[in-house]
Amino acid sequence: MASLSPPPPPHPTPPPPQKPILLQGHERSITQIKYNREGDLLFTVAKDPIVNVWYSVNGERLGTYNGHTGAVWCVDADWDTRHVLTGSADNSCRLWDCETGKQLALVKTSSAVRTCGFDFGGNIIMFSTDKQMGYQCFVSFFDLRDPSQIENNEPYMKIPCSDSKITSAVWGPLGEFIIAGHESGELNQFSAKSGEQLSNIKEHTKQINDIQTSRDMTMFITASKDNTAKLFDCTSLEHLKTFRTERPVNSAALSPIFDHVVLGGGQEAMDVTTTSTRIGKFEARFFHLAFEEEFGRVKGHFGPINSVAFHPDGKSYSSGGEDGYVRIHYFDPQYFEFEFEA
Repeated sequence: MASLSPPPPPHPTPPPPQKPILLQGHERSITQIKYNREGDLLFTVAKDPIVNVWYSVNGERLGTYNGHTGAVWCVDADWDTRHVLTGSADNSCRLWDCETGKQLALVKTSSAVRTCGFDFGGNIIMFSTDKQMGYQCFVSFFDLRDPSQIENNEPYMKIPCSDSKITSAVWGPLGEFIIAGHESGELNQFSAKSGEQLSNIKEHTKQINDIQTSRDMTMFITASKDNTAKLFDCTSLEHLKTFRTERPVNSAALSPIFDHVVLGGGQEAMDVTTTSTRIGKFEARFFHLAFEEEFGRVKGHFGPINSVAFHPDGKSYSSGGEDGYVRIHYFDPQYFEFEFEA
């Protein structure tokens, strides 16, 4: 006689929440994390000389790019993930072959390289240097199609920024200009062809820590020490939305598939007197893009979150913290159901 199967439970039990994937590849606090365009790779840099690349699907470390001798502040990968660009406090910006890890170019600078990035086509790189040791802050542009520029250490264009140093910068759509955020809270657009300042606004009252564009490059979000993240139009720099918190925001990212924003931050590391995640408020916080309302928090880091990034498919996000860990969080199925029902 066939055995009877037990009756189904009255309410289907939700699937267990997925554990985040923990990436342990740095000895110091994370400074930036960046996905490549397809999202299969995740690049991480920290206040140590190591540049790591990971498989984002399972957290396996693919390799490292070795050569820097100081903290690495920034990292970027080009459109087709052939090259990787890093900028460091060892007064250098370096170009790497993504697949082999070989160093292809080394640009020496007078002060630390704070931000760097490839343009849309991957042919032009820009990076900004710090205002320190008597040196001014500059944004430099190199065309990789002209090897002599790298060999002679002579960019085709160098823009001085005497008033306030650049703390974050990204390329605008089609590589026509860059958007730079300053220590003073100002935002500038600089033409990548002429170097002239196209526009200038000041919506933040304190330093801009991070700038990230939307998937289609029409908008960008800024994260600031003034406890807010703000959404702007890429071309006009029109201020669109504000997301308020009660602590400095170190990083902010826009979801590629939903009207969602994730913010990471926390008290300054030097102000934190306890490792309690509750006291320091080290959660990643999710806001609705249109309504500016917070709808979720994710705990985990034992210190401020310094960098956040959405996976290009929108199904997961990563965060890098002052504790030196990178956490990859996959969203539960309810996250997608909730959004489509709403």
